[in-house]
Amino acid sequence: MSDIVLTASVRQNLLSLQNTADLLSTTQTRLATGKKVNSALDNPTNFFTAAGLDARASDIGNLLDSIGNGVQVLQAADKGITALQKLVDTAKSIANQALQQPTGYSTKASIQFTGTGAASGAGLGAKASDLTDSKLNTAVFTFTNSAGVAATITIGGAATPFDPVAKTATVKTLDQLNTALAVAGVNLSASITGTDNLTFTSTNDGAGQTISNTVAPTATQIDAIEVTATNTAAAPTIVPSVPDAVSQTARATLVAQYNQIIQNLTTTAQDASFNGVNLLDGNSLKLIFNETGKSTLTIAGVNFDPNGLGLAPLTAGTDFTDNVLTQKVLTQLNNASTTLRSQASAFGANLSIVQIRQDFAKNIINVLQTGSSALTLADSNEEAANSQALSTRQSIAVSALALANQSQQSVLQLLRT
Repeated sequence: MSDIVLTASVRQNLLSLQNTADLLSTTQTRLATGKKVNSALDNPTNFFTAAGLDARASDIGNLLDSIGNGVQVLQAADKGITALQKLVDTAKSIANQALQQPTGYSTKASIQFTGTGAASGAGLGAKASDLTDSKLNTAVFTFTNSAGVAATITIGGAATPFDPVAKTATVKTLDQLNTALAVAGVNLSASITGTDNLTFTSTNDGAGQTISNTVAPTATQIDAIEVTATNTAAAPTIVPSVPDAVSQTARATLVAQYNQIIQNLTTTAQDASFNGVNLLDGNSLKLIFNETGKSTLTIAGVNFDPNGLGLAPLTAGTDFTDNVLTQKVLTQLNNASTTLRSQASAFGANLSIVQIRQDFAKNIINVLQTGSSALTLADSNEEAANSQALSTRQSIAVSALALANQSQQSVLQLLRT
């Protein structure tokens, strides 16, 4: 093409037409892609900056799936706790039914002491009220349960009410003695059974308790008590409790129902999983919130099987046999309810954090993508106007090129003539 000779005006118009064609091609590309920066050649700074913003938005977007799974894991745990709470409430209702059953014993345990002290009066009659009139005067009775010494009560001298700190009292009358026993929480009631005899009988709440004069209960013997005394005969008379068959059968039925609830606590806790993660079965959940992995949240799991809640199956004939043992189970159930509510609150706080970070991640992705678009997107209105202008310029350039060629055409006409 270098051998072809063009006039200066033709070359100038041709160059202008080529530039217009290039600009029109660029404008058409921008209109087609919607971007003004399609490659690093268009604008290196904007291209690589936008690529970095898009890459970070993509990384955070990939994390949204795991964050969403974390939300579901927490919601599964929350549903599990709700179900466990309902089961515990059902167990409470069974325990309350046991409390409403008739006394489980036809004969309650008792222990009788005979005074050997110096009587200050003529002795006790069946309705006498002043214990110091008998040889029980100066006797000291000590009541020891599974928690240790519950009360030490002295007969004689100036009467003093039960001191809950020192766990002591001084009494003169039978009413004062029974009041001291009630305040001390000893499940015994006193009665006069002879001129110098005093008998302590289990109350309805502790109808099945074991009474001893020589062996203090251990920490696990909730329904047992040791009663010792000074200034009394060496060998008190102890009568053991006698179970009532009908009542104990009804209580055994309630034990079986309770044990079914305990079994379902285990299976319910095991079923509260999502995607293989169970926060109620000891699993932990770690969530990552940013692309560098430096922003994380680890949610520790719990073991909410019966052992983890402080509950255990009951034994017929041993548990629910009287109100004391039933109340022990109710206390355990109340503690389990408190544990469940506390953990539900903790999981709720964690769920709020995860949902907040989930929304934050979505907003950050939007900011990054908006920033990337601002660097690369074309203004369609501007590019459309450019296209129209360039088309007009192209037409004019073609016309100008034609005019530039007219001089050479005139020479050609002369040659033809």
